[in-house]
Amino acid sequence: MDSTIIVALISGLFTLVGTLGGILASSRLTAYRIEQLEKKVDKHNQVIDRVYRLEQRDAVFDEEIKVANHRINDLEGFHK
Repeated sequence: MDSTIIVALISGLFTLVGTLGGILASSRLTAYRIEQLEKKVDKHNQVIDRVYRLEQRDAVFDEEIKVANHRINDLEGFHK
């Protein structure tokens, strides 16, 4: 075989190995970054759920206060 062909084959092989290595490294980095983003999204969703539950409890407390104030006003009306 001609030395030019051998050099071309070796160069092609190393180029292929380097390219595949780069693709694998890039794939791992992308997977890691996606995993980190998923963790942040999970934390965010937990906060949103907690805020929603707090808002529901707040609405219940507001309604209880309105009922209590109405009952107090009714009772004060009977004493006057």
